[in-house]
Amino acid sequence: MSQSTTSELPSSQLPNSQLPAAHQTETVLLTQELIRRRSVTPDDCGCQEVMIERLSAIGFKIERLRFGDVDNFWAVHGESGPTLCFAGHTDVVPTGPEQNWQQAPFDASIVDGHIVGRGAADMKGSLAAMVVACERFVAINPNHSGRIAFLITSDEEGIAIDGTIKVINLLKERDELPEWCLIGEPSSTAKCGDVVKNGRRGSLGCTLTVQGQQGHVAYPHLADNPVHRAAPALAALATEVWDQGNEFFPATSFQISNIQAGTGATNVIPGEMQVIFNFRFSTELTEQQIIQRAERILDQHGLKYSANWHLSGHPFLTPTGELVSATVESIAEVTGLETELSTAGGTSDGRFIAPLGVQVIELGPVNESIHKIDENTNIDDLNCLTEIYQSILSKLLP
Repeated sequence: MSQSTTSELPSSQLPNSQLPAAHQTETVLLTQELIRRRSVTPDDCGCQEVMIERLSAIGFKIERLRFGDVDNFWAVHGESGPTLCFAGHTDVVPTGPEQNWQQAPFDASIVDGHIVGRGAADMKGSLAAMVVACERFVAINPNHSGRIAFLITSDEEGIAIDGTIKVINLLKERDELPEWCLIGEPSSTAKCGDVVKNGRRGSLGCTLTVQGQQGHVAYPHLADNPVHRAAPALAALATEVWDQGNEFFPATSFQISNIQAGTGATNVIPGEMQVIFNFRFSTELTEQQIIQRAERILDQHGLKYSANWHLSGHPFLTPTGELVSATVESIAEVTGLETELSTAGGTSDGRFIAPLGVQVIELGPVNESIHKIDENTNIDDLNCLTEIYQSILSKLLP
């Protein structure tokens, strides 16, 4: 067997001196440093201190804000005027079985022009791009107009009660809300900047418990099967046309995510059934309208039930304004792409910020691998994203 040379090694094993220049940018190196910190929600694992050190070095004033077990910080550069806030999260979802990863999930290996690791796309790459964009912008424009801010949490992937919502409410109390907020969620579909989220649908969940009477399957007349009773009602909920959507939002959707009933035995009719379902809804409906219509359907089917409703977030939309214009123009200038404004996808921390009157945009890397085994992000996209963020800064805070 011939001896291997370094030129035959995969890029993840090459010494830094032999990596392409694009693989050694400040954005790439900072992304790797953040990924190597095992910040599974809500543990920040020191990621915020890494960011704070970089931001402090260029003159940001730092305010650490810990609520419960969650680390957050608010950082500001500039004294007065309109504020552009970069928002994001340092926490990541669990890896799943680490042995199923081709690269160790917290090694931040570089393979075929991609950084592989948990959080590479969601959203440590964006955080690194934000920091480096600000470093470059402040170096060129130390006396820029307005203020640059960072709102960073370690509680976005979890229950999200001690993170962004606590910080933004504190800022509201202090009359310090930003005019614009750019969230680094992975918005892109195929190429960096091809899709920007200028809104999100609302999310309304329900845990429905249907009561019956347990009994023997051979004597159904002596029992009351909640599964049989609930099935037509669930079918009615699933086929109901809730709305038609509008020019910004798709139609409201209903999805069942979990059904549980029975003892595990084949000869026992269950006495109770639990169903978990979710509505993703547009601005055409309020959560109260959905609840009223859904419970009317349940009542029409004669169910004995209890419904525990949970609103995760209202729909929000930033249709036009300075932030949308600056983002669309910057993407076109840096990439040549005509970006698509979209409200599709799941919820984000924008649901806590936009209702307070802040213009909100989400712009980040390609989202194809987020939360998956071997999550990764394209290095060229990260470097491109840094340029886009810097361009947005230049347009809003000249």
